[in-house]
Amino acid sequence: KLSKVDVYFRETGERRYTPRATLVDLEPGTLDVIKASDMGKLFKPDNFVFGASGAGNNWAKGHYTEGAELIDEVVDVVRKEMEGCDCPQGLQITQSLGGGTGSGLGTLLLIKIRANYP
Repeated sequence: KLSKVDVYFRETGERRYTPRATLVDLEPGTLDVIKASDMGKLFKPDNFVFGASGAGNNWAKGHYTEGAELIDEVVDVVRKEMEGCDCPQGLQITQSLGGGTGSGLGTLLLIKIRANYP
């Protein structure tokens, strides 16, 4: 067995592992490309969370409007992933800092994570 593989992956079958990841974007295009790729089959389909229109490189849209409509769903997926862990000790976030999703929704998500997991 792989040592410590369960830190980042959940075993879903014999020698089959699913990343403990939540993929988020305010527009579906980027995540559709990931889903359609060979790599997309690794991820749990319920962990793709996306909006309909994007934030158009606007921090306020990502934080207050488009992102605010999506944040509860994102936090719910993160919560489910945390509940699936035996002993969660932290979260690792990889995000784009540019645009409305990375900056606006990204800061909103950090605020929610900090409030939910002090």
